[in-house]
Amino acid sequence: MAEAKSLIPGLDNIVRDGDPKRRGEAVRKISELFLRGASRFQPAHVDLFDGVLTSLVPQTEVEARSALAERLSDLVNAPPQLVALLVRDDEILIAGPLLRRSPLIDEPTLVDIAKAQGQSHLLAISDRSTLTPRITDVIVRRGDRDVIRRVAGNAGAAFSQLGYTGLIRRASDDGALAVTVGQRDDLAPEQLKHLLAQSVEVVRRRLFDAAAPELRNAINRAMQDITGAPTHLAVTRDFATAQRAIRKLHQADELDEGALLRFARAHQYEETAAALAALSGVRIGTIDQLLKGDRDDPMLILGKSIGISWATVRALMTLRLGPGRSPAAADVEEARQNFERLVPATAQRVLTFWQTRETASAIPLPL
Repeated sequence: MAEAKSLIPGLDNIVRDGDPKRRGEAVRKISELFLRGASRFQPAHVDLFDGVLTSLVPQTEVEARSALAERLSDLVNAPPQLVALLVRDDEILIAGPLLRRSPLIDEPTLVDIAKAQGQSHLLAISDRSTLTPRITDVIVRRGDRDVIRRVAGNAGAAFSQLGYTGLIRRASDDGALAVTVGQRDDLAPEQLKHLLAQSVEVVRRRLFDAAAPELRNAINRAMQDITGAPTHLAVTRDFATAQRAIRKLHQADELDEGALLRFARAHQYEETAAALAALSGVRIGTIDQLLKGDRDDPMLILGKSIGISWATVRALMTLRLGPGRSPAAADVEEARQNFERLVPATAQRVLTFWQTRETASAIPLPL
């Protein structure tokens, strides 16, 4: 420890009069010294570094504090007062690494930070390898869509009954979240039934398609309880009738955006899919998979590549949710902005890829 002690006499002036750069350089040097010997330091040695660094760090620049937090985030014997100081920083670049990984951050501290800080801090906490119900209760109550999706997908997160109720409520207008929650190993049968009861058909099918065999059986049992009759979500749609109708519309020169919009608004799924296949040259099986997918992006790409308006694209988004349901306003606005920014040439390249996957099955259109 002689080398560490030799630094201390010169620190008084730096602490009292040093500018952020001088302080930052001192922090870097002392941190390097600590990190080199951290694995063999005794508690008294750690306390020495803790006191020195805690006196210097608050007045250093963000970059210096961020770099230090990153390096301390995995240490089990990091200076505890210093970690406690850094983890409560308002700057996520500093607090983030410690919130995600530090083994020194206890449950009360995480709860306090989750209650007081914003979404970026909540997102970082949601990445921890383990989370107790006390912490997730706060996250579910305060988190935005990205935070909720992240914590729901964390296998190390545990949820109380209240937390699961909140997750399932939030999943009522978020299909991606519903699929994530539905695949959790700790979801009770009654909670799965509640989740399915409030989910639209496309989300139920999406969850079924993504599920392991055991979960598929549980989903079908839950659906039977909900509907009162045997239900099997693994069904294949019959597009033959719709394809014939769309072919006739095309031959009569009546297959246009207006027809597509009418089908979508009437929730005529098969006719809408067949119309999209005909207008885009993408096989109907691929269109079906795109409509049943987790995201609205394929609808934006299809819309931009075949030249339809935002109103029709929005109708396609609503079709995916089923009758009587609408996408959340925030999702609609985000999709609208993405649609406006989407470059037609980019959309066309993606469309070409979809067309060439299995062009032989696409609906033939007469010239």
